[in-house]
Amino acid sequence: MPVESPAPPETITLKQFFLDKLDREAVLVRKTLQRIPEDRHDFKPHERSMSLGYLASLVSGILGWIPLIIDREELNLDDPANGGLRAQSRATFAEMLAKLEEGLEAARKSLADTTDEHLLAPWAFKLRGKTVQQQPRHIMIADAVFSHLAHHRGQLTVFLGLVDSKVPALYGLEVNKPTLTKVSVH
Repeated sequence: MPVESPAPPETITLKQFFLDKLDREAVLVRKTLQRIPEDRHDFKPHERSMSLGYLASLVSGILGWIPLIIDREELNLDDPANGGLRAQSRATFAEMLAKLEEGLEAARKSLADTTDEHLLAPWAFKLRGKTVQQQPRHIMIADAVFSHLAHHRGQLTVFLGLVDSKVPALYGLEVNKPTLTKVSVH
């Protein structure tokens, strides 16, 4: 008797995958930003660290990078017209939330208007006259937006614990105050 093969998995377009991911990530960013104490924006755990306010501002804007990848052929930071793309520290949670919502709206529009074929086409990030990275758009969105966001949001949750702010539950149990210990490597 032949063994039945499992039903084929439901297929999803790249475009829909990113739209769904965008919505899930927006919830996590909002939860994290809501915990930023407005009187601690200058906090830095180390002199070489970003300030809490700058890091929170960066996190609030990363999802807004999706239209840069979809709507342009490249991003060249040497172009003076692109100088305004660098994160700027926002003074209040309301300003950060507004930046997040503005970026989400633009990202949803760009994703809704694109095609999977366009997401498979190459895109380049250039700096100082060199191509820093060139990959298909879908890889750049996954890496330069979503993975980058997870990295900086993770940093932000550590900063929140260090300033005695409640750390939001992003992927599991909520932590009130993390126990941080210094680890030495021999």
